Amino acid sequence: MESCGQIDNRFDCHLSVLWSKGNGSVVVALDSIPVNLFCSWESVVPYERVSVSGFIGISLIKMEKVPPVNGDSGVSPYEEAMEALSSLITKRSRADTSNKGGNFETLFDYVKILELDEAIKDMKVIHVAGTKGKGSTCTFSESILRHCGFRTGLFTSPHLIDVRERFKLDGSDISKEKFLEYFWWCFNRFKENVSEELPMPTYFRFLALLAFKIFSAEKVDVAILEVGLGGKFDATNIVENPVVCGIASLGYDHMEILGNTLGKIAGEKAGIFKRGSPAFTVTQPEEAMKVLEQKAADLDINLQVAAPLDPRLMSNMRLGLEGEHQYLNAGLAIALCSTWLQRTAHVGIKYYNTTASLPDEFIRGLASACLYGRAQIVTDQFIESENRGGLVFYLDGAHSPESMDVCAKWFCNATKGDTKPPYKVTPAESNASVDQNQNGSSTKVATQILLFNCMSVRDPQILLPRLMKTCANHGVHFNKAIFVPNTSVYHKVGNLNSSSADAQVDVSWQKTLQRVWEDLVLGDKGSDTKNANSPCKAAPAAATDNDSGGTTIFPSLPQAINWLRDSFRKNQSARLQVLVTGSLHLVGDVLKLIKK
Repeated sequence: MESCGQIDNRFDCHLSVLWSKGNGSVVVALDSIPVNLFCSWESVVPYERVSVSGFIGISLIKMEKVPPVNGDSGVSPYEEAMEALSSLITKRSRADTSNKGGNFETLFDYVKILELDEAIKDMKVIHVAGTKGKGSTCTFSESILRHCGFRTGLFTSPHLIDVRERFKLDGSDISKEKFLEYFWWCFNRFKENVSEELPMPTYFRFLALLAFKIFSAEKVDVAILEVGLGGKFDATNIVENPVVCGIASLGYDHMEILGNTLGKIAGEKAGIFKRGSPAFTVTQPEEAMKVLEQKAADLDINLQVAAPLDPRLMSNMRLGLEGEHQYLNAGLAIALCSTWLQRTAHVGIKYYNTTASLPDEFIRGLASACLYGRAQIVTDQFIESENRGGLVFYLDGAHSPESMDVCAKWFCNATKGDTKPPYKVTPAESNASVDQNQNGSSTKVATQILLFNCMSVRDPQILLPRLMKTCANHGVHFNKAIFVPNTSVYHKVGNLNSSSADAQVDVSWQKTLQRVWEDLVLGDKGSDTKNANSPCKAAPAAATDNDSGGTTIFPSLPQAINWLRDSFRKNQSARLQVLVTGSLHLVGDVLKLIKK
């Protein structure tokens, strides 16, 4: 790296950074003479002005750190951005009010720093909250309006593989070049203006503010915003005049933050309602609906209930997102987009206002919508091409009781090869089903396997029974359940290459999950899940089918995937159908390993 430095404000010199020692100490060359210096900063960020002090006589050197040129660093610009982004992740709970900068009002100070006040006011926003289905609703909405000819911006969370998934322009992830440009612009603005009273924004708040910067600079016609958590105090809720708001299906999730009743949860979600902005929801539990209606009435809003989409209106086309529950989300998206078109005075576009027809743009948008990690079916791309269909992953990031029911129904119907609504369910006579070819003759024996993990704040004694019972009611019984820790870690963004040995991984939580599952299999219904003497095994790099209760714990996800691959290769007459669920992070980690 090269820069022009100044010594004692008397003369200019040529200053090159040769390498960093990683502890604040660097070696530089002053007029080609190597000199050891000690840096006064803790974390250097590209494009940031920093100070370097060292004894050269009694001189003080000031240096401008510039982007590395080719060959100067083994860290790519994108990886450097991920390191900077990771520095914003706090170990404190999002509900921890003692966290500095936790006050919602500080978001408006950040907006002023980025000079986005007017841009956000002018943005034509569709704002969606909910417990489940809000991401799907946003995805449908974006696709509909894009097919209507508008430039769209979509902000969703979480991401599965790459943080750029959260920011979509015209249906595609933002490019790395644009991401880096806007990321460093925002990051450095904050670095230059924050203080002890106004610290750097936390991880999600920074990403939400970055979304507003991206959508403003890219001049999108519509910004579709998915609430991250709750609604009232979510970072996306700095929008004061959305064109229209939506509340997807409500249920029990994040109760330690939002409250332990549907009424309290609904009250937090309804925090996105704004006076003068129409609002829609779907059919909700009575307790939740009463709160939504009262919150809407307080703001003189006529809260309307969007009807599920009638499949017959799709003109023989299928929704881009699988699962019968998606017709509910599609109906909400249609209501939101129709209202957006009306309120933004796009009278030249025929919008959906009857139950008799659906515009072609809406149908094409609904049919082409795509959302990774939700009811997604992926074959292992590292299996030999002629056998690739023998190991199939069914991925759904369900992590609440209600979404676990939906996930289980989808998996059962998808593995039976009938995903067209209305769903037809044929009870299975055994744990293994037989795939049929067109002539009805058997081809491969299908075996269902569960690959599961969930965060420790979830209750496996609620999630796993819902999953097992719903599958059993549809004739599906898992031959094996595998429990693994996630590869991703909460405190770091980007691709991870863990150097820690698998034996050192703490699998105590996975043992808890295993005991719950085994008690369910034994018919104990979880009454003894806390018994430390319950049988459990933590498998090494391989496992056998006679492990405890048909369950296995792997200390790493790659080991579990390799075991599945080995199992298939040893018996290529089998068809392994692997349900991956319980955590979107787990789903993302699996996708990294099975997609090229």
